[in-house]
Amino acid sequence: MSILTLNIVFAQKENVIKINILSPIVKTFNVQYERKLNESSSVQLGFFYTGYSANETTFSGFGITPEYRFYLTDEALQGVYIAPFLRYQDFSLTESISNGKATQSTFGGGVILGKQWLFKEKIALDIFIGPSYASGDVKVTSGTGTFNTNAFDGFGLRAGLCFGFAF
Repeated sequence: MSILTLNIVFAQKENVIKINILSPIVKTFNVQYERKLNESSSVQLGFFYTGYSANETTFSGFGITPEYRFYLTDEALQGVYIAPFLRYQDFSLTESISNGKATQSTFGGGVILGKQWLFKEKIALDIFIGPSYASGDVKVTSGTGTFNTNAFDGFGLRAGLCFGFAF
């Protein structure tokens, strides 16, 4: 009887680790860990590191994104979901024209709508999109400059296509 119970416990997938395969387009590495809480919800923690450039401003830094997923169809870890999220970002900025340097920390959040599939109960494919907002201050550390922080400050769009493994 205990062998049957053990097989049932190990057969249930409760974790997914994923990478956002669109992130390299903007010179970013993004990894996410999702944990099933119950039949219809999960929590996810995402982490990214970037070396993104927008106009004359180069950003290098990281971000942390916790989210709570409500699955509307199927069972948690697969199906259509809606997910409110928060995001903290911390960057070093360099402006090429004035050779200025600065730091920027932002905090914000938003909501995404997505769908996740589990193929053969092991391969995860997750696609999502939704509005976001972030706000923060730029602190000039050397030189002068008009740092273009529009890429990470204000209203934006969070989207992704993630590939991963369930366990």
